[in-house]
Amino acid sequence: MNKIILSAFLIVASLMLAGCEQKGPAEQAGEKIDRGVENTKDTVSDAIEDAGDKIEDATDRY
Repeated sequence: MNKIILSAFLIVASLMLAGCEQKGPAEQAGEKIDRGVENTKDTVSDAIEDAGDKIEDATDRY
């Protein structure tokens, strides 16, 4: 009886793991959106930092 329960558990666990590895179109689109947001955030952050440096340089001259 224990062998049957263990076998059933292993089969269900392996099916669950196999299903988790495949990415559907929604998940792929979500990952693309996440990457786009991260890239935009990095670009905006760099632009703000550059603007701050320019302001600091301009105020240091006076």
